[in-house]
Amino acid sequence: MGPQARAPQRKAATGLGGEQVEGRQAVRELLLANRRDCREIWLAADLDRAVIIDEIRELAGEARVVIKEVGRNKLEAAARTDAPQGVIAFARPLPEASLDDLLARRTNKPAPFLLCSDGITDPGNLGTLLRSAECAGVTGVVLPQHRAVHITPAVTKAAAGAVEHLPMTTVGGMPTAINTMREAGVWVVGLDERADTTLWDLEMNDAPVALVLGAEGPGLSRLVRERCDQLVSIPMRGRVASLNVGTAGTLACFEIARSRHRG
Repeated sequence: MGPQARAPQRKAATGLGGEQVEGRQAVRELLLANRRDCREIWLAADLDRAVIIDEIRELAGEARVVIKEVGRNKLEAAARTDAPQGVIAFARPLPEASLDDLLARRTNKPAPFLLCSDGITDPGNLGTLLRSAECAGVTGVVLPQHRAVHITPAVTKAAAGAVEHLPMTTVGGMPTAINTMREAGVWVVGLDERADTTLWDLEMNDAPVALVLGAEGPGLSRLVRERCDQLVSIPMRGRVASLNVGTAGTLACFEIARSRHRG
C-alpha cells in the first residue's frame, strides 16, 4: 500500500486553506478538535515509537480515518514544510466564519477579542501569532483575502494546532472591515512603533476589542492606521530598534488579555 500511496489532489486555493496539515502536534489537534473531516493520514514507515504517534493512531482509529505508512522519501516529497516530523494529514479546508459571527456578543461569553492581519505575509509569523492568540483568549481572527498569507501547511505547523480552535474569516479589505467593527462597538487598536501611547497605557476592561497588526517591514497601511481608534507602541528599553510581528503580536495579545481581566 505504501509505495502506491498518492497525496490527495489539491484544489485551487480558496478561502482559508488548511487542507494539508503537517507536524505531530498539528495533526493531533486536528483529530482532537474534530471540527472538520480528515480524509487520510500518512506516517513515515521508519518512525520511532512515540507517545504522540500512538495518540494519533488511536484518535484516527476512533474517527475511522485511514492511516497509510509510506516511505520517508515519498512523505517528504509530498510535504510543504521543511520538517513534517514524519506525519501529514489531508483534510477538508478550515470552516470559515463571517465577520458578523466574530462580532456577535454571546450570553455568558467574553466580549469579542479579535486579531487582524493587515498584510502579514510570513507563514512562520502568522503561525506564531495564531498559537499565541489562541492561548491568550482571542475569540476570532480576521485575514485579508489578498496580499497576505492564509492557512498554509507552514502556518498550520507553526500554529501547533491553534487553527483548529480559532474561528477565522477573510475580508475583501481591512479598512472596510475596521469600519464594520467600529460600527459594532468594537474598539480597534493598531500596533504601530511610531505611536506615542504605549501598550501598557491601555485600559480595556471587558470592552470588545480588535488588535490590528501590520505587515513585516512597512507595518500598518495608511488607511488602516487612520481608521484605528487607538494606535499603540511597545516600549523598547534595549538597543534593538524593533521586534518582528510574531513576537510583537504575542506581547500585545497577552497585554490586552491582562488588561481585560484586570478590568
